[in-house]
Amino acid sequence: MSNNIISMRALMTEDIFRQKSISSSRGFTLLEVMVSIALLAIVLTAIYRLHTQTIAMANATRFYTSAPLLLQSKIGHLQTLSFDSSSAGSGDFGDNFPEYFWKVRIDDVESEYLGDVADDLKKIMVEVSYGEDEALSYSTTMYRITDEKN
Repeated sequence: MSNNIISMRALMTEDIFRQKSISSSRGFTLLEVMVSIALLAIVLTAIYRLHTQTIAMANATRFYTSAPLLLQSKIGHLQTLSFDSSSAGSGDFGDNFPEYFWKVRIDDVESEYLGDVADDLKKIMVEVSYGEDEALSYSTTMYRITDEKN
């Protein structure tokens, strides 16, 4: 009988350990949950920053691809006009390119070295910008000889 009692005690002790190990492995501790949430927050923050930078780079790339073409079309339009101060101004590119704006400034050139040629020379500055705050801009300056006398 003492063997039976010892074997029963062994079985009961084994059952108790088994129950403790089963009950302790059923869920996560508060510390484990908090560590996993912290890691998840760090990873999601890094992914959000990367995504934001990717969008900004895509917008800049789109602008620096479109702006030279828009600038060239504006210069082509200017070449059909006379280069006086009335050709200067600003505006937008219409519904095809919303958020894109242009500015044209035409000035006379003054130079001692050019002499009388400077009287017929115009400095034409054309700028294309993106957005109301003009965060991105692309510009060029060209010089044109005109037949007009002031």
